[in-house]
Amino acid sequence: MTVRGTGGDMALRLDFPYPSVRVPVFGDAMVATSQPIAAQAGLAMLARGGNAVDAALATAICLTVVEPTMNGVGGDAFALVWDGSMLHGLNASGAAPEGLDARALQGLPAMPLTGWPSVTVPGAVSAWAALSKRFGRLPFADLFVPAIRYAVDGFLVPYVVSRHWAMQAGWFVNSPSFAAAFLPGGKAPACGQRFRNPDLAHTLDEIARTDGESFYRGRLAGEIEAFARTDGGALRAADLAAHKAEWVEPLKQSYAGAMVHELPPNGQGIAALIALGILDRFAGDDRPVDHPDRVHLAIEATRLGLSDLHREVAAPGAMRVSPADLLDPARLTRLAESIDPGRTSGLAPKPGRAEGTVYLAAADREGMMVSLIQSNYRGFGSGLVVPGTGIALHNRGACFSTDPAHPNAVAPGKRPMNTIIPGFLSAPDGRPLAAFGVMGGAIQAQAHVQVVTQLMDRALQPQAALDAPRWRLSDDGSLMLRIGGTSCNACRNGRTRPARGRSSCGWKTGMSVPVTVAGTGSSLLNEATKAGLPVRGAGTFSAILCGWPVAIEPRASPASPVKARHNG
Repeated sequence: MTVRGTGGDMALRLDFPYPSVRVPVFGDAMVATSQPIAAQAGLAMLARGGNAVDAALATAICLTVVEPTMNGVGGDAFALVWDGSMLHGLNASGAAPEGLDARALQGLPAMPLTGWPSVTVPGAVSAWAALSKRFGRLPFADLFVPAIRYAVDGFLVPYVVSRHWAMQAGWFVNSPSFAAAFLPGGKAPACGQRFRNPDLAHTLDEIARTDGESFYRGRLAGEIEAFARTDGGALRAADLAAHKAEWVEPLKQSYAGAMVHELPPNGQGIAALIALGILDRFAGDDRPVDHPDRVHLAIEATRLGLSDLHREVAAPGAMRVSPADLLDPARLTRLAESIDPGRTSGLAPKPGRAEGTVYLAAADREGMMVSLIQSNYRGFGSGLVVPGTGIALHNRGACFSTDPAHPNAVAPGKRPMNTIIPGFLSAPDGRPLAAFGVMGGAIQAQAHVQVVTQLMDRALQPQAALDAPRWRLSDDGSLMLRIGGTSCNACRNGRTRPARGRSSCGWKTGMSVPVTVAGTGSSLLNEATKAGLPVRGAGTFSAILCGWPVAIEPRASPASPVKARHNG
């Protein structure tokens, strides 16, 4: 892609090669996420003079109220922040309680998806506080005002949220705490019904007034411990007090002349970098990125990345190999050479069982960009809601392995492997190009590979990159395709060449709002705020493409360490 000048003269392909939705384009600043009223909360902070971090946090906090089926105060969060000169990474995921009986879980077929064994320390609140303290411009408490208003006055439940709510209600039929907080009248709210959460409003107000301290070292921490003690859980106030959001150095991997950035383990972002690093070895392949043979290469490279992920990735101190070892250029070349252009490896990397995530991105007129993701892991999480608080505790502990010999083995005081990953893309000279992310649990690393290749290899405008047909590797190694909004099965054995099949697979997709930010005008933000322009689209990705004066051409055909092997 090519972006020239500050007036938004972008030499992207502006056609729509796939069935599409609208493309919001703003020249000043923007927020993209799955819920319009949450995006409006972020825009309100920008209109008040806040920056992209303020906008992102107000949006994230609001999402815990208006999309509780995917995230909450009791979940985890990760972020990448471009401050105008460099990229910063934040890992706010929590660890298992120190009192967890790991031996009772070892040898089980898998970790429980619900109940206290699945609960780890929630980290989202610590992420909000850390981001605001380091980068925010507005008072921390101001960021909570829209969310508290929606919790008190209520919001009209959207269709997709109501559908997820009704489905998830069946998961927690034996949880009185969940029913009391989230099933008014004993059932999930219907589409268009107003839902209020006064308990969560009080909790958010207390978090706002104490800069998050009450959640980890104050009254709310005591409420969480009291509930755990009476209900048989191991989580204690001491576990909460020991938690701290961690600033980390993002990992990076070159692809098509640009640099892709992901957070280091315990997240799964390294799987996307491995796959993209392998694909970059086929730089001499000048066929279209959606040519069947190119798709085959992408799928097989992703199989290799996911295989590494589920074999090696864990909390940093528990890993047997370092991220640098996994991303070693010579190793990536060997992996690229191992791909058979005519057949699939058949690797079944067991990418995961659950999903329930929100993603958001924000950019401001001063050049700051935020890529932020937060999650309960599976819907409402563990099914445990701290009475009188509205805090739904997540079930991230379900990501642990029950194999005591595995690096990701369940253990007290240890962070599990985490599926949620914010993404970032920069130009060859280091300037920012895109903040992007994906909702949908195990699909995230796979989809990062696909959105980056669509952007960089085809120079597609963001909406077209999101609308492009997508594939997903299932937990048994088979392939599912999504073409024009319809999912179908591809070859289970033999070549992974996309093929027609029955529309029978149940791949759930998230939502997307791509935004192109270009130019330096001052009127567009105000108009967007007044018009309430944040929109909800259809797809799997949420992304922002930022129009700095950066030149990125579509992939050429330079000499490559791996010869492109054409098949026919």
